[in-house]
Amino acid sequence: MKNFLFVIILGLLITSCKTNLVYMSVMEPSSVFLSNSIKKIGIINRSLPAPKSKKTDDLEKILSLEGKDIDKECADATVSGVQDELLKNNRFEEIKKINDDALKTTGSGVFPASLDWKIVEKICSENNVGALFSLEMFDTDAKLNYKINNITISTPLGNVPGIEHEASIQTIVKTGWRIYDPVGHTIVDEYGMNESITTLGKGINPVKALNAIAGRKDAVKNISSKMGQDYATRIIPYWIRVTRDYYVKGSDNFKIAKRRAQTGNWDGAAELWLKETTSNNSKAAERACYNMAIINEINGDLDKAIEWAQKSYEDYNNKLALQYVNILKNRKARNNELQIQQNQ
Repeated sequence: MKNFLFVIILGLLITSCKTNLVYMSVMEPSSVFLSNSIKKIGIINRSLPAPKSKKTDDLEKILSLEGKDIDKECADATVSGVQDELLKNNRFEEIKKINDDALKTTGSGVFPASLDWKIVEKICSENNVGALFSLEMFDTDAKLNYKINNITISTPLGNVPGIEHEASIQTIVKTGWRIYDPVGHTIVDEYGMNESITTLGKGINPVKALNAIAGRKDAVKNISSKMGQDYATRIIPYWIRVTRDYYVKGSDNFKIAKRRAQTGNWDGAAELWLKETTSNNSKAAERACYNMAIINEINGDLDKAIEWAQKSYEDYNNKLALQYVNILKNRKARNNELQIQQNQ
């Protein structure tokens, strides 16, 4: 079995008088599975409001202090964010942006009805893509807060009292994506995201304060792009960092094994732990069996790791080992899921 588990020795921290921590990086299966047979994808933006809802949407922009065309520009940034992130991964042969002005929504900040499958099939066929990523919803809500602060101003004649105008705008960005599989007529994923950003401006008068937050659009575009990148990662396996406890006390062999582990000599540590698994000292044997589970997980043999952890609990009633058995079984299930994703 291909080993998707490697160890990064970032440092060993003493968590108690009897255990240390080891850090591991573990590859997790992607949140969303898209068949490996799909090599080309299209990305569309259908989040712009249809003409029938434009008056309401324009009024909403004024009331919520939205800048001109901010939703359109930031939605485009979100689409580009998805495309850029997928290009980094080399998962697909082609990632094509598809422009279709006929694809509109109500612009109400909620998921619209899904696209008709005839439309999905037509778009995919005309553009020679196997799946369609659709930005179904994009909306920004903004709230202005304004206040006046008493300040002290330094002048050549000394400090004098003054006032400072402070304006801040909190912008909430909402996006919603669907992935359409035209062959199976399946919506592979439907996922919404919310992010918030606050821009702040100060000045000696209200105009100065408001001018100072003129860069809000760029800030919202940046966070929109980041949201697109984050969404793209849902179809890509990813690494997480986990920690495991292992025993460092119980006999002289444990002390030597600890020093070997600290230098990265895990196989050398395992030689000593294996000897202790047959010790007449039940406490040493219990801990050694547990540590053998740790080294087998490090080496990618989850079945052996489970066997050793079970032995530590079943034969010696090590409660920590029982918790570890459940962790390892979950790890194995997710490893199997990862292999299925990579083989299909």
